[in-house]
Amino acid sequence: MDHKPRMLEGFRVLDFTHYVAGPTCTRILGEMGADVIKVERSLEGDHVRLLGLVKDGMSTYYFQHNHSKRSLAVDLRTERGRELILAMIPKIDIVVENFAPGVIATMGFGYEALHKINPALVMCSVSVAGQQGPLSYKPGYDFLGGSFAGVIDQIGEPDRPPSVPGMAIGDVSTGVAAAMAVGFALINRLRTGEGQYVDAALLDTYFHMHELSVPVVSLRPKFVPKRMGAMHATGCPCGIYQAPDGYLFLIVQQHEIPRLWRAMKRPDLAEDARFKTNRDRLKNSDEFKRIFEAWLAEMGTRDAAIAALDAERVPCAQVLKLADAMEHPHLRGRKTVRRVTSEQFGEFDIPGMPTKFSAWPDRTDLKASRLGEDNAAVLKEILGMSDAEIEKLHADKVLLGAPTPESNPA
Repeated sequence: MDHKPRMLEGFRVLDFTHYVAGPTCTRILGEMGADVIKVERSLEGDHVRLLGLVKDGMSTYYFQHNHSKRSLAVDLRTERGRELILAMIPKIDIVVENFAPGVIATMGFGYEALHKINPALVMCSVSVAGQQGPLSYKPGYDFLGGSFAGVIDQIGEPDRPPSVPGMAIGDVSTGVAAAMAVGFALINRLRTGEGQYVDAALLDTYFHMHELSVPVVSLRPKFVPKRMGAMHATGCPCGIYQAPDGYLFLIVQQHEIPRLWRAMKRPDLAEDARFKTNRDRLKNSDEFKRIFEAWLAEMGTRDAAIAALDAERVPCAQVLKLADAMEHPHLRGRKTVRRVTSEQFGEFDIPGMPTKFSAWPDRTDLKASRLGEDNAAVLKEILGMSDAEIEKLHADKVLLGAPTPESNPA
């Protein structure tokens, strides 16, 4: 195994995050080699320690979002606990938090206070709607950001209420965007020696996902984007079609339409006035759907249809169930699905990194810490504390979690 330093090795992160968005940011920094110290301030630690499958003080949810970090469990209601954190700041490069706006400042760890101690510090706050503006006061979660951004309103069937996405799209995407921004801020610091404050909001990330409608609505205020259901509102074919044994997603641009007719062995459709242009096909989308699904039925299986479409380079995909996606050789081969091991659960799968680096393959030797597992190591390393001092902090309940053997020697 290559032992050269990883890209962010040597940078130290103080992580005040919980749930998904903030932890995604710090997890990525940890995977890139930064020393991420996760500050957990309650007897239960991060709330996700109790979500997913739970065994022997670890949960699959916590492992996925908080591996590659060390756990420092401190009661920040105590003056001594707050003093410990402030004493660490001169040796910290990055602070990430995702409390509701203003909360971190009331704890004594706002950017202005920390910047005075360490002007080179890069601090990132992750929230629903940002640190400023009429909505900044709101606490909340992923779907609220999507609601304010006009995204949730566009998900679902046209004649039914909006739908709830089945995963934390905004949380994870905001975490990735925050990690990117922190990386940019570190590059700027290397050039100038100056730290800075990064404000990452789920609402902003969600709004950034609009790929078409924003300028159209801006120029034509009466235009109202419609929920699409299984078919795209502005393109045909573009949607989900039923094969005998599952669903298939087909998306074909105008210049690719001849390929589709060749794959279907239907040259007659090239001369059919109903399907000449995208506008024509949209007007006759129900008829196209009937013809295409009849062809899918003739093909017998979804995979046979995909093979015929692939032969003509027609853009299409099986709509896979999660379990099928996890077993797909492509996802396995790219480590998109990553096999890891923990002492609590043995071998299991988690998502891999969303990007691939030529110099650094995805790590599989991942570890997630129990609550307070790294108290002694962190305090010795950063503050030079002795075993006796650490043992007293545990006895005084300033440190949370069970004392490790290192901090409570025989």
